[in-house]
Amino acid sequence: MFKKILIANRGEIAMRIIRTAKEMGIKTVAVYSKADETSLHVRFADEAVCIGPAPSKDSYLKMANIIAAAEITDADAIHPGYGFLSENSTFSKICQSNGIKFIGAPADNIDRMGDKANAKATMKEAGVPVVPGSDGLLESYEQAVEVAREIKYPVMMKATAGGGGKGMRAIWKEEDLLHAWESARTEAAAAFGNDGMYMEKLIEEPRHIEIQVASDQNGKACHLSERDCSIQRRNQKLAEETPSPIMTDDLRQRMGEAAIKACEYIGYEGVGTIEFLVDKHGDFYFMEMNTRIQVEHPITEQVTGFDLVREQIMLAAGEPISGKNYYPQGHSIECRINAEDPYNDFRPSPGKITNINIPGGNGVRVDTHVYAGYTIPPNYDSMIAKLIVTAQTREEAIQKMKRALGEFYIEGIKTTIPFHLQLMDHPDFIAGNYTTKFMEDFQFDETYANYGEF
Repeated sequence: MFKKILIANRGEIAMRIIRTAKEMGIKTVAVYSKADETSLHVRFADEAVCIGPAPSKDSYLKMANIIAAAEITDADAIHPGYGFLSENSTFSKICQSNGIKFIGAPADNIDRMGDKANAKATMKEAGVPVVPGSDGLLESYEQAVEVAREIKYPVMMKATAGGGGKGMRAIWKEEDLLHAWESARTEAAAAFGNDGMYMEKLIEEPRHIEIQVASDQNGKACHLSERDCSIQRRNQKLAEETPSPIMTDDLRQRMGEAAIKACEYIGYEGVGTIEFLVDKHGDFYFMEMNTRIQVEHPITEQVTGFDLVREQIMLAAGEPISGKNYYPQGHSIECRINAEDPYNDFRPSPGKITNINIPGGNGVRVDTHVYAGYTIPPNYDSMIAKLIVTAQTREEAIQKMKRALGEFYIEGIKTTIPFHLQLMDHPDFIAGNYTTKFMEDFQFDETYANYGEF
């Protein structure tokens, strides 16, 4: 087992990893930018090393600085969390060449599944259902026209190096295709330095359902059931739940088997997520694989009793998995609490937290790195906490979430707490009747913005 793990990340996920490492008797090293020197992960790690100024490119994405921090602290493993370098195959290789275990997927797994067009082709070879579309990248606009006519409109143009909704365009008729082709390529080139595009059939009334997987160094895989991540805004998740309101035993079995097939086909190692789109007919299609821990992993932990970060560490250390699949017991919901103003187009709201009250009670979990007096820097993702509730039934979980949100006060900045209160009251959410298009028709009620102060 590892003696010391360096966490190449920040915020709540760094705190999450530190907690499990401490419970396993493993020393931890925090790295931080100058903007994060007062963050809790710096305070609670056994050691901390400043790796650069506030911009990510000069700190959390600076591979040489992170490796140097690992060497000077004698860390024998690096946990990348999510985001930043967590799915960077070059960093995985550099860790290996420096004798440091990367607690994540090997470089070849990342290369195979990180590029969306390659991942789709690989899953097609593995016999996993994929969305009809182009075979690999589109070589020209003329080819895009041919593929769209073949698979029929509506279609979706996607950047192969995409993420966060950038380089994606929905096209409903041929006369809109040229503009979508040009604008998507321009956006993808600016965001990712790669304007490669592919095309898929647009799935109507889609649910975004992901299957949590774990696989050991011998290629043996298991799954831990699903999460429904359909409540999204501009392809960014806002809230998640498990089990999904649309799930049946048969659909779960088929999706779980497909996810395991995907892992075993590529010889996957570690914890990961296979993401699917499920249409209104109950057919599902592979969308992408995330070769890392997910933001929403706590709801899976809550309904399976399974510590996914511990499992990541154990698998990286060469331990085998049991091969047992895990199924939800009870119901869990997660709300992402962002430093944003939901009634002003979710505009970021960095600044000093003057007062905070974190909810508690049976079945309530809060993962966060903030506290009263903490100043949220403007340099990073705006998520500052995750509120997770667990109950016996979905109805009880919704009521518990409403109660917990009502206790969650963060003063000095704007947050998404009022939005989540309104979401929990929304009749379509209560009925489990929502798709990834839910937020397009969401009507914001400003009365929720005044839910109270100390």
